[in-house]
Amino acid sequence: MMTLDEYGWPRPHGFSPFNHQVETCKFLVANRKAFCFNEQGTGKTASVIWATDYLMEVGAINRVLIVCPLSIMQSAWQADFFKFALHRWVSIAYGSARKRKEIINAGAEYVIVNFDGVQILKNEIINGGFDLIVIDEASAYKNAQTDRWKTMRDICKHVKGLWMLTGTPAAQSPVDAYGLAKLINPKGVSPYFSHFKGDVMYQVSKYNWVPRPEAKAIVHKALQPAIRFEKAQCLDLPPVTYIDREAPLTAQQRKYYEQLRKDMLIETEGEEITALNAAAKINKLLQISGGAVYTSTREVIEFDVANRLSAVKEVIDETSNKVLIFVPFSHTIELLQRYLTTNKIKSEVINGDVPVSRRNELVQRFQSKPDPKVLIIQPQAASHGLTLTAADTIIWYAPVASVETYLQANARIDRPGQKNNMTVVHIHGSKIEQNLYKLLRSNMRNHKDLINLYRQEISEEAIDNV
Repeated sequence: MMTLDEYGWPRPHGFSPFNHQVETCKFLVANRKAFCFNEQGTGKTASVIWATDYLMEVGAINRVLIVCPLSIMQSAWQADFFKFALHRWVSIAYGSARKRKEIINAGAEYVIVNFDGVQILKNEIINGGFDLIVIDEASAYKNAQTDRWKTMRDICKHVKGLWMLTGTPAAQSPVDAYGLAKLINPKGVSPYFSHFKGDVMYQVSKYNWVPRPEAKAIVHKALQPAIRFEKAQCLDLPPVTYIDREAPLTAQQRKYYEQLRKDMLIETEGEEITALNAAAKINKLLQISGGAVYTSTREVIEFDVANRLSAVKEVIDETSNKVLIFVPFSHTIELLQRYLTTNKIKSEVINGDVPVSRRNELVQRFQSKPDPKVLIIQPQAASHGLTLTAADTIIWYAPVASVETYLQANARIDRPGQKNNMTVVHIHGSKIEQNLYKLLRSNMRNHKDLINLYRQEISEEAIDNV
């Protein structure tokens, strides 16, 4: 017989503990408010879907709001609903403010919204009858002084449950735990941030604070109830997990992307398309998608690429270990490194301009020292020979048009000495990038595949896929 807690939340039953996802599912069902700190690539999304589906089945909840980064609304959450809960009504609240509000009010069992959309929809969410909020990559709510955090605090007063998911709680500093704890376990921390900071840090100079020896224990106590599985503990995981993250083209990118596509269509009328010119044209489209285009005079035009840069940072923030980022184009590397530096993420670059002696020094430091956390690599210049097993995550900032380069680049972390399960993340914003990743994963067989990809992209139908 099913038993309920004081909030009408069912006690877990009916699950067999055969793997980490089921254990996570059982834990979430048992806790109205909870943290899930499972590492990236361990299937947190599936566990949440199974747990919420069960809670709906037994009548404990009716509606769920999922708050997550823009880059995984479709590629992770919606895709996993199609795999694990096809019988449920799922909507994505994205677009104009009016469109978002209409979607919220339409009555879907699950509504997926990005972080910035929550503030726009605050009143609709409060009045929308949501029983549970799930926040993915919850470190976005670590700062209790932001409007984003305050909006979520106000909304949470009107819901039964809150689950916060992140693989890296308090990764940069113990004080990052404060905002998370205040939403889930407010009694576990001081009402005042300054008091909590004094509990976990001490000041060594005017601008420099360092963690106290007892900081880990304090943070652990504050971030409860919680569950965590690391990839190394999950024996049923494949050695390499592939993840797609969407970084929608900005308005500026879309404008120039579509203009270039139309120009290509005109140029190819009545002419034979060769693999060589197809690859050259595809590279132009990839350059726009990545944020920097080279003109015929070798000048560089930079585009607003905020969505893609945010997607990269989201992956880095959710990764416990080191990261490789493969970037095909030189100027895009400069653009990306500037962004990482601005966000205080230490990185180094290996490209064709880096001499062998400097390259060896960078590799040795990456493998043996805490910094840099990120190594940005031009795949054509360093896809062979290097052992970079200090990283267990690869981010493809944009795809390449060579299967050999793609496979060899991924092999930099999949080598003797690798102790962790690995994750390869594909960032895409345009249809041609999505299709190219698919070809790379399926071992693109010959030049005909490249030509077909080009023909498909410049067809009239492609306009709807950008």
